[in-house]
Amino acid sequence: MPVEFLTDEQAESYGTFRVEPTRPEFERFFFLDDEDRRLIGKRRGDHSRLGFALQVCTVRYIGLFLADPLDVPWPVVEYLAGQLGVDDPSVVKRYTERQMTPYEHGFTGWDR
Repeated sequence: MPVEFLTDEQAESYGTFRVEPTRPEFERFFFLDDEDRRLIGKRRGDHSRLGFALQVCTVRYIGLFLADPLDVPWPVVEYLAGQLGVDDPSVVKRYTERQMTPYEHGFTGWDR
């Protein structure tokens, strides 16, 4: 993507979480509606459901998938875990362990 029109700071922060989302951003980009929950519900295990939700909401918020899908502010993980009823949000760390997960979840893969 051409970034010549961006400042150096904007280009450097493109496609990353530079700061924790604001409350309105949480409500707009990280709220899981019925369709989100239907798609997420097809995944097995809390780690897989939470990781998939994280991917969906990350692309919704910053416009692309992260090379490391866990490279997000921890409050984002906690917010999604709360909506999914995941008692221990740290299980999301297991999301990137299986090599086939990004392909099965329809993502291009991540650097691990």
